[in-house]
Amino acid sequence: MLQVVIDATPVAPKPSGVGFYVANLISALQRLQAQDDFQLGIAFQPGLKKWLRGDWSFPDCLQKHPNLRLFPMPVRFSNLLISNNINPLTLYFEKFFGYPNIVHGTNYSVYPCHKSRKVMNLYDLTFIKYPQFTNSVVETYTEKVKQCLQWTDLVLTISESSKQDIINYLQVDEKKVVVTPLASRYHTDYLTDGRVEELSKQVKYDFSVPYLLFVSTIEPRKNIRAIISAFNYLKEKHKIPHNLVMIGRKGWHYEPIFAAIEKSPWKNNIHHLDYLSDEKVALFYAKADAFVYPSHYEGFGLPVLEAMTLGTPVVTSNNSSLPEVAGDAALLINPDEPMQLAEAILKLVNDSQFRQEFVQKGKERAKIFSWERTAKETLEAYRSIM
Repeated sequence: MLQVVIDATPVAPKPSGVGFYVANLISALQRLQAQDDFQLGIAFQPGLKKWLRGDWSFPDCLQKHPNLRLFPMPVRFSNLLISNNINPLTLYFEKFFGYPNIVHGTNYSVYPCHKSRKVMNLYDLTFIKYPQFTNSVVETYTEKVKQCLQWTDLVLTISESSKQDIINYLQVDEKKVVVTPLASRYHTDYLTDGRVEELSKQVKYDFSVPYLLFVSTIEPRKNIRAIISAFNYLKEKHKIPHNLVMIGRKGWHYEPIFAAIEKSPWKNNIHHLDYLSDEKVALFYAKADAFVYPSHYEGFGLPVLEAMTLGTPVVTSNNSSLPEVAGDAALLINPDEPMQLAEAILKLVNDSQFRQEFVQKGKERAKIFSWERTAKETLEAYRSIM
């Protein structure tokens, strides 16, 4: 029987980003065990602060899974072991994975287990292609990734665009890179009419005012200042009645974004909401007139898929993985041209028939992505190296 251990360390109490992918992949693989002949194990490392306190507990969302394995060392220390894979300590700590057939590292690294095949996730290469959009932590990824590639048997990534970047920038053999796309946290019927009404009463926002929506981390790579420029233009020249709603936690170098909001003559029409529950984010998706996502670079662009799933017409960039995810179900623009963004938004908000066309296209496009598909393709990738 094939035995796989996945590193679930990125999974947080409220998963986002990499943690979101890992949590959903684990759940989908867990469901497949009933029909496929393999055994799934989960490894977890405590954070440094928890480790120092002696708190080595697993996140609640992992507790329901059997076969949990604690790797009793925080990531900061295990990275030191990774830098020297012949270190005797490396061999000692390998035993905490249980010597499975495959060890799957899910966050730009994989432990150099000598008795297991190694699989590593690389989601995108922002840290190499666009270092100006990364923080100090991500800047260190290049050396770590290149080190791990020396013993990695298979690289998983989330789009054909990222696969080509990995091949071109890291000189990885294309046969060693497999694409397993992401999926939405929602389905098309996620919110019933009754639940929409109930949630609308809980949220402190006047939904009688139409709005444009952005959902993601507030950081430079997302090109939010272009959204603000386009919004200012549309308010001034076309008198659109809309607000702009931005949902997402502050990332890095966010200060210029909020400075641009403060300078806007329509700053009172721009609303930033921090972390919201999945249901409340879904509510904002479902009620938006348009979802705007002119990112400079994406490994996948999950918010685009989520918007389409919930029936929101999308305007997004014509670069990286975004056309691959959106297909013909979104309006694609040059992210360096705010006027293109403004014109695309105007088409959607001024023409209800045109807008409805993209609502339907988006829902159909979203159906091709599912976590079951991701899990099955991941399992197939595992078996390809055995």
